[in-house]
Amino acid sequence: MNFNKSKIKAINNNMNSSEADYTLFILVSLLIIISIIFSYSLTIYTVEFFGYDEFHFFIRQGLVGIVSILVMWTLSLADPDKIVEKVGMNLFIIFFLLMIAMPFLPGSLVTASGGANRWIRLPGFSLSPVEFFKIGFIYFLSWSFHRKVIFQPKKIGLKEEVLLLAPYFLTFFVVVFVIAFLQKDLGQVVLLGLILVALLIFANRSFKIFLALGAIALVGLVGLIIAAPHRIKRIHSWWAMVQDGILSVLPSWAEPYLRIDELPEPYQVSHSLNAIHNGGFFGQGIALGDIKVGFLSEVHTDFVLAGITEEVGLFGLMAITSILFVIIWRIFRISRRVENPIYHLFTLGIALMIIIAFLINSYGISGMIPIKGIAVPFLSYGGSSMLAMAISIGLVLSISRVVKEEEVKKKVNIK
Repeated sequence: MNFNKSKIKAINNNMNSSEADYTLFILVSLLIIISIIFSYSLTIYTVEFFGYDEFHFFIRQGLVGIVSILVMWTLSLADPDKIVEKVGMNLFIIFFLLMIAMPFLPGSLVTASGGANRWIRLPGFSLSPVEFFKIGFIYFLSWSFHRKVIFQPKKIGLKEEVLLLAPYFLTFFVVVFVIAFLQKDLGQVVLLGLILVALLIFANRSFKIFLALGAIALVGLVGLIIAAPHRIKRIHSWWAMVQDGILSVLPSWAEPYLRIDELPEPYQVSHSLNAIHNGGFFGQGIALGDIKVGFLSEVHTDFVLAGITEEVGLFGLMAITSILFVIIWRIFRISRRVENPIYHLFTLGIALMIIIAFLINSYGISGMIPIKGIAVPFLSYGGSSMLAMAISIGLVLSISRVVKEEEVKKKVNIK
């Protein structure tokens, strides 16, 4: 009896001192440092063109990077049962309200991009609410699916399943209106839509609902593209690059219907591919790339992977990509091992958000899909994106502490 008490006491001490997955913390911190380095290397022409100080972007990204690492560390030490729900719900509610309010804010408080207000201008920096809203949206779905969806029978009628999921569809339609129409950011809508579908799969929903969702999403996507001339122009620019290759494998009768003459030159993607080609296997060297010198705008943001590839080559890109995919794998590992269904879905959603954003960006800069303007997680220049990702990883690190506690309990069969 005394042995059992001392054993349980020792186990409790081990659980109280459980550490987060600090390998994940180190890998994310490494990508943040890489981002800071390339915020200097890739902006040499930009600082000259706009008359900024040579270290303008480097200092700003460096400060945000340091804050992001501290945020991750602080959240990793917190009890997830006390912090995850509070942070997740606050991000969802506060930043959703901010996105709704942005069209009505005075011009002195917002920064416009492409005719839409996407940033709130604050002293010394600008804030992009959608970057933080994505984290809250993932938590909201995880929390609500656990309460309303995940334990419902899988084999129910389509009508019953539609009624079950109707509140989420309505919520997503409101999100689509706010992000796609008010902020004109279709890329973020695509990302959130894919996350919604993926989490529904893991929430034990039937295959027939996904067929219905796929049809609705396709119609909605076409409608959103047709409704905005700049999106049609972007599609035309992409089609100018790929139409010869696609039409070459289709029957000859299809060409008169699909070929479009006098399409706009795919300027950005062409230079992006040139940058990737110039990099070769080992690259031209850090700060020695050519395409960034006035040929490829936004090389430190949307086209950061092309700029990195030109300077460190395919080998360097593979190394950086490997770090990113190890990060994703470790988050999936945490998701698989945690017993709390909300934490399971939330960590899964964060991993999906990272990989989907990376794939959308990499496919876009290589011409496989139209450019969507999605930042590369941890690598693209931008304080809002990096800080939001740091918060999400910090919450995942906090949850990883629960995983270790649960494993300790299993080892001694404590029920």
